[in-house]
Amino acid sequence: MSGQPNKYPKDVFTSLEELLRMEHLAHVFSLSGKKHKVNTVLGGKHASKLRGRGLDFDEIRNYVKGDDIRNIDWKVTARTQVTHTRVFTEEKEKPALIVVDQSKSMFFGSQKRTKSVVAAELAALMAFRILKEGDRVGGVIFADEASDIIFPKRDRKNILRFLEKLVDRNRALASTDASSYQEVLKDTSQKIRNIVTHDFLVIVISDFIRYSPEVMKYLAQIAQHNDVVLAKVFDPMERELLPSKFVAGNEHLQLNVDGASSNLRKDFQEGYDADLLAFQSQMKKHRIPVFNVNTVAPLEEQLKEIFKGGKR
Repeated sequence: MSGQPNKYPKDVFTSLEELLRMEHLAHVFSLSGKKHKVNTVLGGKHASKLRGRGLDFDEIRNYVKGDDIRNIDWKVTARTQVTHTRVFTEEKEKPALIVVDQSKSMFFGSQKRTKSVVAAELAALMAFRILKEGDRVGGVIFADEASDIIFPKRDRKNILRFLEKLVDRNRALASTDASSYQEVLKDTSQKIRNIVTHDFLVIVISDFIRYSPEVMKYLAQIAQHNDVVLAKVFDPMERELLPSKFVAGNEHLQLNVDGASSNLRKDFQEGYDADLLAFQSQMKKHRIPVFNVNTVAPLEEQLKEIFKGGKR
């Protein structure tokens, strides 16, 4: 009925229509290491170590006993008077699992969109991009009370199921109880380990505010045999306080904040930066890249900058 307020206002909650719109933006970046083997976000681990008559030319080197004689480069051999062979890199399938946080800490936005909406949009973009690159893709959505698992398939209908579950979890944030979050997160992490075996791409989209050391240990273990990429969604107000006095709180506590204090704003910003640097440094030890996405700028513009030219 016209005149009634929207129960799920845009930018506060997402919709299936908005997530499907992401398919048209999936061309703005590439996750694959096929074109940029050294400088991609994934560090070029997409290509397998198998040598053979694959798709991509890799190098020319001295012939070694056992090499396929059909790959001998006769021009280089004639010029150098030493037998050389052409080496190819054989591409392997790279199934992907997109893990999306739709818990209470994501239900925040100070200017444009909530973190939960940005995370959902990014997950949709990633899913459509991976499907376009020909790989299987599935997803895990975890909330405060439960999680949903969509197993990887090379199927657009599978992505639609993933997005439908994502919308359901996103809209449930309006009435979610956050009391069982840590238990759900631990259980979900174990389920992910059971799904992800070897040579997967695992993309985790979250604010990473409430992650326990145990969960971070799970991610490090997964990264030993798979590509893991973390997308940290943040809101500007998490780093920069409003320059005025205000009240911040939740259903349990309220706090008077003097944002007019320059010292407080400086300490707040430095604290955020220090935490982020420590988080990135910890992940770097396990070869897990972290990129940041904010809730204000258009998502496609941010991704163009992050994945510009296939380089970081």
